[in-house]
Amino acid sequence: MTRALIIAAPRSGSGKTTVTLGLLTALARRGWRMAAAKAGPDYIDPAFHAAATGRSGVNLDSWAMPPALIADLLTRASAGADLLLIEGAMGLFDGVLGTPGRSGAAADLAARFRLPVLLVLDVSGQSQSAAAIARGFATHDPAVRVAGVLLNRVGSERHTRLVTEAMAPLGLPVVGSLPRDASLTLPERHLGLVQASEQSDLPDRMTQVADALERHTDLGAIASLAEIPLATANEPAALLMPPGQRIALAQDAAFTFMYGHVLDGWRRAGAEIVPFSPLRNEPPPESCDCCWLPGGYPELHANRIAGAARFRDGLVRFAASRPVHGECGGYMVLGRSLETADGVTHPMTGLLGHATSFARRRLHLGYREARLLASCPAGTAGTVLRGHEFHYASLLDAGLFDASLVDASLVDASLLDTCLVDGDDLPLADMADANGATLGYGGTRRGFASGTFFHVIAPAPSQP
Repeated sequence: MTRALIIAAPRSGSGKTTVTLGLLTALARRGWRMAAAKAGPDYIDPAFHAAATGRSGVNLDSWAMPPALIADLLTRASAGADLLLIEGAMGLFDGVLGTPGRSGAAADLAARFRLPVLLVLDVSGQSQSAAAIARGFATHDPAVRVAGVLLNRVGSERHTRLVTEAMAPLGLPVVGSLPRDASLTLPERHLGLVQASEQSDLPDRMTQVADALERHTDLGAIASLAEIPLATANEPAALLMPPGQRIALAQDAAFTFMYGHVLDGWRRAGAEIVPFSPLRNEPPPESCDCCWLPGGYPELHANRIAGAARFRDGLVRFAASRPVHGECGGYMVLGRSLETADGVTHPMTGLLGHATSFARRRLHLGYREARLLASCPAGTAGTVLRGHEFHYASLLDAGLFDASLVDASLVDASLLDTCLVDGDDLPLADMADANGATLGYGGTRRGFASGTFFHVIAPAPSQP
């Protein structure tokens, strides 16, 4: 059976992704069949995992996903592999307050499935103090077992010796130490790492890290830390229903992000995914009955999108009779305009009335729970969904219709759409954060078009 190991750290920026990619590459060279997963909602790292393993990346999120779905995805991610590496997000115990074991932290997965943790410690700027950090992580939660430590960014052999000797009384094996080397890091931008698909030298980078791990760590000892996940009950996994039988999916450098388990679930339910490229000025195929514009980086390609008349006209024509939904970057493209960081405003498709700006940057980050106010491709009215929001775009104009201007006694709520004029939209969902605090409306809708900054992950869990 497949064994698994969690790669975690005390904080972001410790080198988890670099170490994970290096291990995937180095162990594959030794004949191991490798697989990978990402703890939490991060959508960039799974693409790197896919590049290293040749298998689709997957997320395992203890806050957003029902337990049965996590167990199902863990089983599917492990299938046909000798070793599954699960990369944590932020620090090992970092998550949201609330239901124990449902925080979104990698520690939840370690506890639920009895999986060991390899702790990656960035020891730059410290020596013996690293042992105190390791001791704290090893004893913080008895249900979470730190099985070994990998030192990262060591400055010299003496530095390595000081840290290793301080670790000795802890009984935690130090399985190796990577030197401080800027060439072993991956390039970043405003939402995290530059995407795997944009790095033509990524195979060389992964090989370089793998070579460093071969020289400076005990790969056999690392692999031996892994264990078979604790068996879980076979329960139906809650998945998003496909929004159509044939789904047109925007897919290119501007529209890159879609959770792999969502697409896989649609396919397993019998739907067909038909990709098209707005950047190549392609409209959604007429043979499809729904169109989905995922997140990505439209702000980096705003001029090309604005000039893609065939795409825009085709999308408008499609939306006249069939559902079109946009998430985050896709939502921006459905709006009237997008202002880039240099202050230039580019016209978008205008299917919704909002305008967005990157010149007035503001970070929006966190888990979201959404109750749909109307049916859309993400679900039926009243459905409660969980997901994540992460962007720097600001809404200059939400484009929302002011219902207070209409006499409620004269207009039935189901007919409210008929009151809309150009530039007016209705709210799509009631939003709350991970702790249940009300955030107000999220997303908008008009006719067959809908969108939101919220990336849907799964139906809200109904059980602990």
